Amino acid sequence: MNVVKEGWPDAPSHVCRGGPPEALAFCCPPVKPCPIFHALDEAGLDPEEYVRRKKEFAEKTPLGSGKNTCFGSLVWCCKITKPCPLRDSTLQRIGMSPEEYMWWKKKLAEYLLGKKDLDEILRETSESEPEEETVEVVAEAAGVSEEEARRALEEANGDPVRAVKLLKSRGKGD
Repeated sequence: MNVVKEGWPDAPSHVCRGGPPEALAFCCPPVKPCPIFHALDEAGLDPEEYVRRKKEFAEKTPLGSGKNTCFGSLVWCCKITKPCPLRDSTLQRIGMSPEEYMWWKKKLAEYLLGKKDLDEILRETSESEPEEETVEVVAEAAGVSEEEARRALEEANGDPVRAVKLLKSRGKGD
């Protein structure tokens, strides 16, 4: 994805380490007493709205991948600097770089805090071309040409997992 330059080089510390509300992008669901509740108050979000927004973001972006992660999608995962084999294996499987992952987390923070709406974020991604490596991975996974993979990636807003599913649902690919 060409829109990803540096990821999120000035990403904040996790909320559990005293980070600001932007760090809610790295939090899991609010299921136990922890600093997330203070950050949610600061952001003007109640726990239900926070969960709803994260789930909506997961449905429409590549952060929805990761059924084998702790909470079932990358949308709930930590910052890339915190070691996590479950997150990292998902990133490798879908062909997402650490920079792209952090770029999506930054967009998630912007969405959670109301700085951008989801449609605006999706337009940003659809205006860019997918990285060649991602096109190759989708083509190989679905057993289609790179041109078909590129079209499916555009239709799936850059989400390689969704692109492969689209191709397979159409009977293209194995």
